Amino acid sequence: MFLLPATKGVPADVIREASALGLRDFGENRVQEAMAKAPLVPDVAWHGIGRLQTNKAAKAVAIFQAIESVDRPDLALKLDRAARERGRTLDILVEVNTTGESQKGGVAPGGLEALLEEISTLHNLRPRGLMTIAGRDEPARSFALLARLREKLRPAWPELTELSMGMSGDFEEAIRHGATIVRVGQALFGPRTT
Repeated sequence: MFLLPATKGVPADVIREASALGLRDFGENRVQEAMAKAPLVPDVAWHGIGRLQTNKAAKAVAIFQAIESVDRPDLALKLDRAARERGRTLDILVEVNTTGESQKGGVAPGGLEALLEEISTLHNLRPRGLMTIAGRDEPARSFALLARLREKLRPAWPELTELSMGMSGDFEEAIRHGATIVRVGQALFGPRTT
């Protein structure tokens, strides 16, 4: 299990302190915020964990070592193009909307396989797993669904080893359902100021 500190609204000096304690990877929701913090916190890996607009794909590829919120073909295409232009391969997770809530990002479970098929035609993206943001009332249902989806897809996509699910309020439930990555912010850094 991998702890990914979520640093939205966390000042760079606090992230530096966390890095000095041995944390080497950090998750950031916004490209601009990551771009401002990255020069101030060297020698760590930044993961994009927030919803990403296609017009920020090139900047995201420049700053993030991995992106956990790929949820549509046009975004995957832009990320692939940007990664190719930088001469690199980008690790990604496909975000799945396990709640059906329209305000949340993520591909619908029924569209996941088709999205993975499209991503598999791209040469500079490396799908590593699935990500979800659970529903507040029943997180266990979201986590169980994501775990079932991954197991169903593993015969065709054995590289889908990661399940990024769980945040400060529900990470224990996520771990019980097989999370390999938990994105924890407030439990580590306290309430956000922004």
